Amino acid sequence: MKYKLIILLVLGFMIETSCSKKPKSNPILDLGGGVKLELVYIRAGKYMMGSNDYDDEKPVHEVEITKGFYMGKYEVTQGQYERVMGNNPGRFKGIDNPVEPVTWDEAMEFCRKASGITGKNVRLPTEAEWEYACRAGSTEEYCFGHDENMLGDCAWYSSNSGHQTHPVGQKFPNAWGLYDMHGNLLEWCSDWYGENYYSQSPRQDPKGPGTGEGRVRRGGSWCDNTFVCRSACRNSTPPDFRFCNLGFRVVVDY
Repeated sequence: MKYKLIILLVLGFMIETSCSKKPKSNPILDLGGGVKLELVYIRAGKYMMGSNDYDDEKPVHEVEITKGFYMGKYEVTQGQYERVMGNNPGRFKGIDNPVEPVTWDEAMEFCRKASGITGKNVRLPTEAEWEYACRAGSTEEYCFGHDENMLGDCAWYSSNSGHQTHPVGQKFPNAWGLYDMHGNLLEWCSDWYGENYYSQSPRQDPKGPGTGEGRVRRGGSWCDNTFVCRSACRNSTPPDFRFCNLGFRVVVDY
């Protein structure tokens, strides 16, 4: 299984490289005190968002991300969070473990403070940006295809996590160099959640409905099954909710 996954990832990397006329370097965000945050450049492009597996993932529709962006190579870690926010709420302690439990409001405050420290626009990804980056060119259920038996090579989820988070970057990345998109922690997005939003979503750079009761969370986590870990899976969570399977990663605009 691992050899098959390596071949898929190498092919994806070759396709991505060949499509980028001017490959961007991947900068490192300096949070101060020797704490860094690695970024991966995600080029602009089109993809088919959603799936036919669940009502709020329908209809499958084309989305165009019109501007490239930099996304955190990993989920925000406890060490990074403590440097910016001055505290570490993590239940599963470890400076290289992804930070949890973090509310949407706290994730937004992290972005605001990190923007002030670095002079860059640090923010949460939109839901459309998140799925685009997670898929990394794949049109199937996961970044590596349909075979859920391969999920353990890319993600910490209910069957292999030992009921806890793990240091970021221990599994295989997707074809665009992003780690833990399918597992370890669920990740906040900037959008309000709309169950039927896909039927009215704009084609270019959708940002979610104008209002709502919950914010979008994406990806799978250490306590989720294979269905939740799919690229298209989406759900709604109140912005003040916290749980030990919920964290975030950032996007940086240069």
